Amino acid sequence: MKILIVAALLGALPLSNAMCAKLGAPRGDVVLTITGQIDNTNAGNAATFDMAMLQALAGRRAIMETPWTDGATEFDGPYLKAVLDAAGAHGKTLRIKALNDYAADVPVEDASDYETILALKMNGKPMSVRDKGPLFMIYPFDKNHELYNEKYFSRSVWQIKEIEVVD
Repeated sequence: MKILIVAALLGALPLSNAMCAKLGAPRGDVVLTITGQIDNTNAGNAATFDMAMLQALAGRRAIMETPWTDGATEFDGPYLKAVLDAAGAHGKTLRIKALNDYAADVPVEDASDYETILALKMNGKPMSVRDKGPLFMIYPFDKNHELYNEKYFSRSVWQIKEIEVVD
């Protein structure tokens, strides 16, 4: 009987963001922050991710040529869609921001229509800031050669630090 009363009282209390969040807290250095129209938070109104959290998400490894690398290059990282799903993102546009404050607006459909990844590794090694890391948005140029144009090149942000979900 006491358990039922306690459960009823707890059910009547508002839950904090931390208690409602479906997203665990990062244990390492935060490398990505997602803000805006999201449902799953772990740091105030934001969803923050460390490398281990990103590596645990579904992703792909692909070998392709890009305008920014010499010859065939291997990229490895989580699908952008998996990252957005983990944050509970719902919006039409992603404002992807780099460490140097460069930003590109990307339609959310690019995450679902293409196997776009946030590359964590290049040629099997974590990417340093000098090598366009820690995160580099890569379109599946290896699977869809129609994406190999200036429109998608301008959306391929590197040194990503934040994604704001807008609209």
